[in-house]
Amino acid sequence: MAQATTVEYVTVIATESLSKRFPRVTALDRLSVDITPGVTGLVGANGAGKSTLIKILLGLSPASEGRATVLGLDVAKDGSAIRERVGYMPEHDCLPPDVSATEFVVHMARMSGLPPAAARERTADTLRHVGLYEERYRPMGGYSTGMKQRVKLAQALVHDPRLVLLDEPTNGLDPAGRDEMLGLIRRVHTDFGISVLVTSHLLGELERTCDHVVVIDGGKLLRSSSTRDFTQATASLAVEVTDTAAHPDGTAALRAHLAEAGLTVRPAGRSGDGGPASDHVLLVDVAGDETYDVVRDAIAGLGLGLIRMEQRRHRIAEIFRDDDAHDDAADGHASNDTHGHASDDAPDGDRNATRRSRTSNGSGGAADAA
Repeated sequence: MAQATTVEYVTVIATESLSKRFPRVTALDRLSVDITPGVTGLVGANGAGKSTLIKILLGLSPASEGRATVLGLDVAKDGSAIRERVGYMPEHDCLPPDVSATEFVVHMARMSGLPPAAARERTADTLRHVGLYEERYRPMGGYSTGMKQRVKLAQALVHDPRLVLLDEPTNGLDPAGRDEMLGLIRRVHTDFGISVLVTSHLLGELERTCDHVVVIDGGKLLRSSSTRDFTQATASLAVEVTDTAAHPDGTAALRAHLAEAGLTVRPAGRSGDGGPASDHVLLVDVAGDETYDVVRDAIAGLGLGLIRMEQRRHRIAEIFRDDDAHDDAADGHASNDTHGHASDDAPDGDRNATRRSRTSNGSGGAADAA
């Protein structure tokens, strides 16, 4: 009994060589990962296998091979017991338009086994928590996208689960709505002690919300680390300065001055979340404590205004860019070795499937749609 308790509380989800194959695609490829209590982000491009994994964890879709447990229960044998203990927020809209939020959430609570009085009480509390208490009697057909997402979150929480699986909960929301939803998700754990597995392809969201991040790509585990490890400080300074009349391009003037002083300087390039290039930010390699003094003295000597000088931190998006660069280099090397001919060992579709999954911006791929 003590051992079972340890498994349930230390590891809420565990997979071992978990695979899911369809006739034309492998959605999950020998995925092995342990997920502990807290808020965990599941990151991957559309078609990476996120939704397929959730369906397997809920016991709704059988794995082709391997095994997985949720709260110590085997997904192949204990699907009903898992769904009693786990809340699920689906990605797509599934709400009846002519039913009020209260009616719908009470119904879902009753389906989860709560008696009528408890279902009504829990529904009122949960709708208050997600910010829909004042609108709870309106038909959901008149709700905004943000309100509908909150209803889906409420029905996932109403039966007081130990774990909730949230599939792209910020889909369709504007920036303010995304921030509010992310705050709600964080409070699910901090206020109620419920563990959360949240999927997203927006990496910046998970950096702000999650304790741990699992990155999958093409159905394979790319990395599983704490958010702190992903975003640890680098050995570079990010420096941003103002322009002046004497130096209309203050960034260029500072870069030239620091290069003359023997420092390694480069433009920041793209932002960590894949946003537009940061033309006015320089990255300066830190050779020692004296680097800070050299940068400070250079800015003062040029008469520039300092906007910021801070130690740069890694971003989760960099793991994809670094892996892409590695693949591009390997492809280039292979191309030179074979005089530009594709390998006969694997079809082009298989060879390029991972890169397509990384760069896909459209709707969910075959893996998630299947």
